[in-house]
Amino acid sequence: MDAFGSSRRQVLKSSAAAMAVGAIGSLGALYTRQALAGGDPTRLAPIPGRYGPLAPAIDRSTGLPLLQLPRGFSYRSFGWSGDVMSDGQPCPDRHDGMAVVAVRKPGRGRFDGHGRGHGHGHELVLIRNHERGGATPINAPGMYDTGDIGGGQRAGGGTTTLTHRNGEWHSIEASLGGTLVNCAGGPTPWGTWLTCEEIKTDAASSTGRKHGYVFEVHSDAERTSGRPLIGLGRFSHEAVAIDPRTGIVYLTEDDRNKAGLYRFIPNDRAGRYGSLEHGGRLQAARVRGKRNADLTVAKIGDEYALEWVDIADPDLDTIAAPAGFPDISTGETLSGPFAQAWADGALRMSRGEGIWHSYGRMFIVDTSTGVDAQGRRGRGNGAVWVLDLVTQRMRALFVSGHQLAAHNPDNITVSARGGVLLCEDGGESPDQYGPGSRLIGLTRQGESFYFCKNNVELTSTQIGNAGKTVAEGDYRESEFCGACWDPWSRTLFVNIQSPGITFAITGPWERGHL
Repeated sequence: MDAFGSSRRQVLKSSAAAMAVGAIGSLGALYTRQALAGGDPTRLAPIPGRYGPLAPAIDRSTGLPLLQLPRGFSYRSFGWSGDVMSDGQPCPDRHDGMAVVAVRKPGRGRFDGHGRGHGHGHELVLIRNHERGGATPINAPGMYDTGDIGGGQRAGGGTTTLTHRNGEWHSIEASLGGTLVNCAGGPTPWGTWLTCEEIKTDAASSTGRKHGYVFEVHSDAERTSGRPLIGLGRFSHEAVAIDPRTGIVYLTEDDRNKAGLYRFIPNDRAGRYGSLEHGGRLQAARVRGKRNADLTVAKIGDEYALEWVDIADPDLDTIAAPAGFPDISTGETLSGPFAQAWADGALRMSRGEGIWHSYGRMFIVDTSTGVDAQGRRGRGNGAVWVLDLVTQRMRALFVSGHQLAAHNPDNITVSARGGVLLCEDGGESPDQYGPGSRLIGLTRQGESFYFCKNNVELTSTQIGNAGKTVAEGDYRESEFCGACWDPWSRTLFVNIQSPGITFAITGPWERGHL
């Protein structure tokens, strides 16, 4: 079944007929905005979620009320920053993108990434990013850069590999080290993880290594090579998603108001660990019939037909922005791939972030689509685009016109039931449940609703009683990230970046939109 039903009209329904909802804050019953002249629909507030209101829920691992959830949902935390991992190292901080990449039968090897062979006695393998810059390096089987990156610092980013066995957390170990600012990424159909460096720099370390690449992490941590996938470009990567039908890799760029949308056509489409190292063509999206289309401001229902232009040098250094390049500060640079794409008429987004494949479509997040109070473009509350991979038409499913509807969504995931879930990055999001970041669901009509609220406030006594080593503080504004499902969409896994915690959430999913 199609993720959003059999009709494309259901997938990307305009907001013109969206109904009003109950009062939320000062917005009263207002839910959508549609200007009389020309139309300007955006979401201004959420609808009530089918799961019911949120309330603090107790973590079954620590006894602390770390999350607010609807009634009937429960969770266990794991892999806190500072916890001792299976390899004896302290768990790194700044948790970020993540996915379930494999299912195994304990002691009997790996099941395929599609979940065949599921049932009792299964073990899930998750790979998790750590968005760290210069810091104490993660000592991992796959090491990229061990040199000085400047000022005596070393690259502190990388990944850890977690296992979840029979509904319980089991182990954690380092898998990739020596990288920088590993923000998001994406799973492959063949059961590995592509981790992305979100950094735009021409600097090389003392060992001659540059940064801003994508790396492939094996589900068996010991087999991770640490080799960069240079063909996928050097720029401020955010996330990747693969079309399983064609093997084409789609990529987002997070570089405000000078961010492209890319795809990589691999030479080797065997779909196995290391196949992306054999090169291919990097391309950027261009709107058919419109050079340098500006997607930094959008309204629900905006639709574009895409075509793709080749990028001659994916590893090109940054280039000074041309005179008159709009909505950026003087002296800013364009990534080498974006500069080449822009010269060939490619589109721009504000800040491309999460991307996820589901049933022939790519769900793409631009975290800051819109305008701010000063009218500056590309500084709004964000949008979700849906790209049909057959027709190559992209349409705005959701555009937030107010922080109540969604405040800078970032990572995105889609359940096997077709439920779209957004990780909110704009942490200062007060609502009826108090301050803090949220997990936001989208209905088939692109209406937003609250599913979860960050409730992490920790005292030294609580930290000590839980056996943790993180600092005391109020972490409610820290972002959610790395949301992903097990292959059967029974368990939702997600991170809170600071102080660095991973959660496994279970409950009556069929009762609502997720």
